[in-house]
Amino acid sequence: MGSSHQNGGMTRAVEVLNAEGAGELVLLCDHASNHFPPPYDQCLGVSEDDKSAHISWDPGALGVAKALSEALDSPLVYTTVSRLVIDCNREEDREDLTPSLSELTEISGNRDLSEEERAFRLDLVHRPFHNAIDKLLSLRKERGLPSAVVSVHTYTPVYKGKQRPWEIGLISESDRSLANPVLDGLNARGDLTVGDNEPYAPSDGVYYTVRRHGEDRSLPCLMIEIRNDEVTTPDEERRWADLLGPLLKSAAQGALQTSGEEHA
Repeated sequence: MGSSHQNGGMTRAVEVLNAEGAGELVLLCDHASNHFPPPYDQCLGVSEDDKSAHISWDPGALGVAKALSEALDSPLVYTTVSRLVIDCNREEDREDLTPSLSELTEISGNRDLSEEERAFRLDLVHRPFHNAIDKLLSLRKERGLPSAVVSVHTYTPVYKGKQRPWEIGLISESDRSLANPVLDGLNARGDLTVGDNEPYAPSDGVYYTVRRHGEDRSLPCLMIEIRNDEVTTPDEERRWADLLGPLLKSAAQGALQTSGEEHA
């Protein structure tokens, strides 16, 4: 694919909501949008059905994240460009940064990209997204606001023909300070099947954003995956935010207090 781009009508690829929010959480949404700005609306070989499917974005994730941001007075950083253009939750040198195959769908316009084109997309979305998070976390530190990092995603009920029974999964690596209490709180309800590093785990290569901004900064952190048939309407998105909000707030307060005591 060539690298001639006309960006006059390009929308901003990253948004920061409630940047001054003083809540404990910093919310992230890597796959918030299925928008394909020109020329990517034409050149990727993606059908209109594909553009609305999960391969292009995480449907419902942004609605949950926005509801959490409002309820918890937390800043939210999210992308406004489809992950088929570039996946912000992948390392810059990963082959699936610009996937030519997503689940079972070929993305012909992502095959054999030039280094110039990869660099253009990194500068368009990926680097601005992560730079915005870095800037936000650094400013909060300067203001004396402790931060816990939570990334919100959704996933498909069926993946490559296999049913997934969990309504929600919590993904974590070495830091379990948020995962354990939220897992306990969800399981205590008795009406949910909750995945612990299911349907994904960091070993699947899906943990870049949380590792970079949470683990690598020694901040409490967690990746949330909600099955997308659970968040098909604004009411369902708010229901999950109402359920998760108090659990996340309590877990973050406990983790940050413990962290503060360790560094005192």
